[in-house]
Amino acid sequence: MTFEHDKILGRVALAAAVAQVRPGRTVVFTNGCFDLLHAGHADLLARARALGDLLVVGLNDDASVARLKGPSRPVTPEAQRAFVLASLACVDYVSLFAEDTPLELILTIQPDVLVKGGDWPVAAIVGGEAVAARGGKVVSLPLTPGLSTTAVIERILERGRA
Repeated sequence: MTFEHDKILGRVALAAAVAQVRPGRTVVFTNGCFDLLHAGHADLLARARALGDLLVVGLNDDASVARLKGPSRPVTPEAQRAFVLASLACVDYVSLFAEDTPLELILTIQPDVLVKGGDWPVAAIVGGEAVAARGGKVVSLPLTPGLSTTAVIERILERGRA
């Protein structure tokens, strides 16, 4: 089975789509690995979407996840992760990126609001300076306590040992 969705776009197609729908709308951008999508992710994405009219999610490709999280990650391949994200009503577009940071993608779409989870202080959010320089907002949203992909993996492993 192929995991295709009309909301999953390459960088060039994403830039064109955002430019077409942007007039009069607030574009919000967030990014991450979203390896095993859980309630904390869904909550963060819904709250990010509530900050504007259009939510674009930058998704680390498999190679960048492995560089960031280690050789055992991702658990879920990029095509499946992108498909699951694109299937969420609060997500308007998903675009994979191969770099270690989403900076190039942020510079391409020039969001009005840049969002990361609360484990990222605003000053450390990649692309924040560029968004703020254009008059945009950079937001660090509180995370849902106790929910993380790492915690999910640890629970699975613990139960497998029991």
